[in-house]
Amino acid sequence: MNERLGGRILVKPEMLQKTGSFKFRGACNRILQLTPGERRGGVVAWSSGNHALAISAVCALLDIPAHIIMPESAPQMKIEGARRYGAKVRLYDRATENREEIGAQIAESEGAVIVPPYDDFNVMAGQGTVGLEIMEQCRELGVMPDNVLSSASGGGLVAGIATAVRTCRPETSIYSVEPAGFDDLARSLASGHRVENAAGMNTLCDSLMVPTPGALTFPTNHALLADGLVVNDAEIRVGMANCFEHFKLVAEPGGAAPLAAILSGKLDVRGKVTVAVLSGGNVDPSVYSSIL
Repeated sequence: MNERLGGRILVKPEMLQKTGSFKFRGACNRILQLTPGERRGGVVAWSSGNHALAISAVCALLDIPAHIIMPESAPQMKIEGARRYGAKVRLYDRATENREEIGAQIAESEGAVIVPPYDDFNVMAGQGTVGLEIMEQCRELGVMPDNVLSSASGGGLVAGIATAVRTCRPETSIYSVEPAGFDDLARSLASGHRVENAAGMNTLCDSLMVPTPGALTFPTNHALLADGLVVNDAEIRVGMANCFEHFKLVAEPGGAAPLAAILSGKLDVRGKVTVAVLSGGNVDPSVYSSIL
């Protein structure tokens, strides 16, 4: 792959993290901040899957009640995974119901604390440990990253990474990667303000379907990101296949987006060290098989 692209590609395999994605980091950091009284009331979270799994796992470790709101269209393995950790899962219809309203109702009735998937500084800081590890591990390899690419949904992961990496090395360029039709962060970066995606769009990347960048994450990303890159479903399939072929890693569609952007030439990586953050690997086996 390096020979083909003319640069050095490194991958940060977050599918090997607990619960199969980077989300364990932010969930753990946020929940550890709860007071004893807040822990008794439990946690409410909404997610298409990876945040749900992470919250459920952390709450199981700390014996805290967890209420998870997930779309009916979420991958079945993610729904079942949250339930296996002991969470109470409430499914909702993306087209007719609002997950934030459902979460607020549950939080009020149960006395629980809402832990959002990205718009929270403790969550963002937890995700930023990915960036700290990238810098530590690059130093161990005797290289410094010229570029770091990360998938973006609400923008918490890429905001945390950008904060950590650019604090350590300001000259490194950080890029968000989104699927076509859900490129709200890329368009927001270009316009200088938060914009929304058009309704009715669809993508393979079930984990990257947020309608607009986070209110807290966007200012950080606007200040620190070099640009936003966009990939289509066909390019994402190629990224997933290459993760399997070259690295023997299972990447879910959203997790493979950064590698897809590199392989499809969305960024010139010739003569540079480029890190692709593979954010997760929670994909239904039948979907994964058909994509390969």
